[in-house]
Amino acid sequence: MSVTKHRLRKAAAVALVGAVALGTAAACGGDNEPAPGEKPTTLVVDTFGEFGYDELVKQYEQTSGIKIELRKTAQLGEYRPKLVRYLATNKGAGDVVALEEGIINEFKINPSNWVDLSQYVGDKSADYLPWKYQLGKTLDGKLIGLPTDVGSLAVCYRRDLFEAAGMPTDREEVAKLWPDWNGFIAAGQTYRSKTGKALLDSVTTAASAIIFQVGGDSFYDANNELFPAGADTSKLENLVAANSPAVKTAWDTAIKMVDANITAKVRTWSPEWSGGFKNGTFAATFCPSWMTGIVEGNSGAENAGKWDVAAVPGGGGNWGGSWLSVPTQSKWPAEAAKLAEFLTNAQSQVAAFKLKGPLPTNLTALQNPDFQAYQNAYFNNAPTGKIFGGSVQGIKPLTLGPKHGAVKERALEPALQSYEGGTASAADAWANFLKEVPTQGAY
Repeated sequence: MSVTKHRLRKAAAVALVGAVALGTAAACGGDNEPAPGEKPTTLVVDTFGEFGYDELVKQYEQTSGIKIELRKTAQLGEYRPKLVRYLATNKGAGDVVALEEGIINEFKINPSNWVDLSQYVGDKSADYLPWKYQLGKTLDGKLIGLPTDVGSLAVCYRRDLFEAAGMPTDREEVAKLWPDWNGFIAAGQTYRSKTGKALLDSVTTAASAIIFQVGGDSFYDANNELFPAGADTSKLENLVAANSPAVKTAWDTAIKMVDANITAKVRTWSPEWSGGFKNGTFAATFCPSWMTGIVEGNSGAENAGKWDVAAVPGGGGNWGGSWLSVPTQSKWPAEAAKLAEFLTNAQSQVAAFKLKGPLPTNLTALQNPDFQAYQNAYFNNAPTGKIFGGSVQGIKPLTLGPKHGAVKERALEPALQSYEGGTASAADAWANFLKEVPTQGAY
């Protein structure tokens, strides 16, 4: 792909973003401002997946007298286009909206779309993991997001299926099967030989886990560029992604997993993937803390106690996490900021973790005895507070560019799936991945 085409696409994307910014500015006029002393009757919170807010919003309603409408979108891939449309049309967004780590830098490009929360909640930097709090700020220091959760990696596995395969079931013994990624591949081969089935759901969950585990630059450099400064942008081999240790390690390990035939070859978030948790299509998945609620929801009550949680190969890592933000189009920025503050405080983060699994980023929450001692009954009483919380301080921040999520989901994952599905060679899949990076990563 030529540099000219890359720049044209980038210019078009910037023009669209500029239109959004102009529209937002128009939406901030006097007609959007409440009358003096006026209070909202309802505030809307937009989230994706499971944040664990169902009971918390009921508490807030009781103490504030404000009705909270919780609007959930099942998948981030469906949520992001809605939010883009809300910002572009200057209407429809919740008073509080969730921004996931793969998209927050994209939305930071236009700070005028977002309320500076510090004017309502003050400086909260001492309350959260430092790197997480910093990522909620724009380049000019505007606080547009209060931290909700962080991923922290583990492996969720089916104890009953491991037992049927004659493999260890105790979480400590299971972790010993895979001190590193080669060990995990060997365990997958053993499981396949014993059962004829796949150990792992998809090669893409492994790739995501490894990218975040290695850390550093992935698709963009620290300057949010797809190519390093001074590089020939007509040559795809000069892409940051082409030379990233995180991406290359994830790719090479994923290819080994496919070659070893340890994956079920299902696409994450597809109906087949969701059903696989219940019917035993696979026996394990890489599981950030927030995924435990999804595993439980997909597996159903009949599989309670059959799942467990073990350490991830190679140590810790992170995958996922979000922030709560307030769009400037909200008529109630002060009240919305108070709600965001409540949902992200220490007590609320512990409550959300117990309900659905999102791992706290609030430092007080991480030290909370109830959090540290918490055992998840669905996962055979696994000490998930200890398992996930114990590795959070060692997380290596990853460079997340403006379109990180798009590059991962529309360039990296389809390329890996093409090799996993047998429709492309490893070399062709890699070439197709690099070809798509400039398209999906342009902003």
